Parts: sequence; C-alpha cells; structure tokens
Amino acid sequence: MINRRTFSKAVGLGTGAAAVSLSGLQTSASAAAASHEPGGAPVPTVPLTPRTHTEFRTIKQVKAGLLDIGYAEAGPAHGPVVICLHGWPYDIHSFVDVAPLLADLGYRVIVPYLRGHGSTRFLSRHTPRSAEQSAIALDIIALMDALKIDKAVLAGFDWGSRTADIISALWPERVKALVSTSGYLITNIKTQLEPALPAVEHNWWYQWYFATERGKKAMENVDERIALCRYVWTLVSPNWNFDDATFERTAEAFKNPDYAAIVLYNYRWRIGLIDGERRYDRYEKQLAAQPSIHVPTITLDAALDPFTPAGDGSVYRTHFTGPYEHRTIANVGHNLPQEAPSTFAQTVVDVDHF
Repeated sequence: MINRRTFSKAVGLGTGAAAVSLSGLQTSASAAAASHEPGGAPVPTVPLTPRTHTEFRTIKQVKAGLLDIGYAEAGPAHGPVVICLHGWPYDIHSFVDVAPLLADLGYRVIVPYLRGHGSTRFLSRHTPRSAEQSAIALDIIALMDALKIDKAVLAGFDWGSRTADIISALWPERVKALVSTSGYLITNIKTQLEPALPAVEHNWWYQWYFATERGKKAMENVDERIALCRYVWTLVSPNWNFDDATFERTAEAFKNPDYAAIVLYNYRWRIGLIDGERRYDRYEKQLAAQPSIHVPTITLDAALDPFTPAGDGSVYRTHFTGPYEHRTIANVGHNLPQEAPSTFAQTVVDVDHF
C-alpha cells in the first residue's frame, strides 16, 4: 500500500482550497475541471454506469523480461493505449468496469497481473523472487516492449501508482500522461527508517506483521492469507459493500505460488529489513533522490481511504512539474477504480487531453 512517510507528513493538514471534491457515486464528468482540449474540442464524457462487469473475457500471456505476464485487454488493437496497474491486496479486477468504459471510447486498455499475482509467472525458477519498487516498474517496461507499445497513459493505485510514478520519473518518454491515486508514492528507504506519527504506525499494522515470522507463516498459508486480505479490504474501503463473489474473484490471484514471497519481500524491503538485488541498485539510487515527474498528471485522493489524509495534494505537489491537477473523490475508499469506475475512467480521459 501507500508510502507511510507521505501520509505522516500530511497528517493534520486542512482541506486546501484547490482541492476538487468529486463524489464516487456521481459521474466525475460533472465536476471535471477541464471540459475542452486546448484547441477547443470537447473532452469525451464517460457515462455514469453501475458496477456490472464481473470478468474479463480472456486473459492473455506474453513473455516479457523475467516474466510470463498475464494480462487482460479491451478495446481496439490500434487505439491509444492505457495501462491500468493494480495494488495490494488486489488484482486486475479492480479495473473490470474501468476497462470497458475506456474501450468504448476507443482506447486499447491493458491490465496486467503484477509479479506474484494471478497468471503471471517467473520464466526461471532460479530468478530471485524479489519485489523492490524498480523491479516491478521494469516488469511493466518489459511488457510494453513485448507488446510493442511505445507510449501509454499509465493509471494506477497503491503498488500500481508507485509503479506508474517510477516509470514516469525514470522513463518519461514511455508515458503520455499519468493518473496517480494517492499522489507521489516513490519510496525513499532512508526516510522510511524514521518513526512516523502513532496514527500512521497504527495504520501500517500489517507491514509490521509481515516483518515477523508469525506474519510470514500467515502469508505462506493460502487460507490465512486470503482471510487477511479480505479483512484489509473492509478496513480500507469502509463504504464499499462488496459481496463474497467480488472478493473471491480477486482472491484467486492470491493463489499464485510466488504471492507470499513477493508480498513479504516488498514490505520487508520497503522498511529496510532486507537488501534489494544488485541488478536494481542503480535505479533505486535514482529513486532515492525523489525525482520529479514532468508528464501531464492528475492525482487522486480517496476521501474514505485511511491512508489518505484530508488535503489538497499540496504535500506532494512539488514533485509534479508538468501540467497538473488534483482531485479528491468523496465517498470512496482505497480501491478507487473498482469503487468508482466512472470517476476513474473519466480521470484517464481528462489527463489524456491535457
């Protein structure tokens, strides 16, 4: 999930005048700040639709970098590309309603399973099951190369936001525009080693749990990990009344044989308990400097997400130096694209027309 240091610094900030409050229960188009392109053409409007989709029609596989990546695809093969990136503990179904909305507007939508999730597999049993932030970003670069995608709009939340932020910062030539839920999430390990405010530490209980042998055993037991993930859903999306079938569709992705190793590695690495692989050192050195993001960006904050303090995005505003807008989405929790798909899809369309 998101960067506890970013949250810690923002605790106590009031709501800024620049924040845009959008309801996840209403169409975001009604509150979108930019209704026309610079040349005057209207920006397409995403229709307000109920959450009706349950599955992607097919899951494709492609060998890319270290992985055989599973991904869903929707829309015309030659349409402008949007890559939607999920977080933890979620999977591609976070975008099961977003993808068809964008596809209907002519976008080619790619939704990959991150390493350790769903049908994504390592090509070699000898590859370390590591999960530092740059490794996951490089997976997506490899996916773009394998699919011959030169440039795409990147849109994500949680691990997906971090991944999209990293690609936008280090490989901006591959990014047309960015939607980053929860703002700037590039991890600085040195900063992570410092204590946070008590309320922040409390929210990160599962991170400390994963640092223990007890937490490791829970994650390595499929039934226990699934129960833990479901509990996290209820905590971070308090206004989302998902049913058993909705959770179970996503929970299938948690049965990946590398799931526990990837999740444990990511959270333990993030707080400095383990070292990353040498092959990623040069990228992590660049990321430790907290590089700016110059591509057109809209940041989203979900008002009911316990990891998102009330505010206007000002705590991370300086990291975004290109065309930029911040929106706060009312009545929505951490899994923003699945809870408010029309709002999320409209944001993608809007940033694509900056």
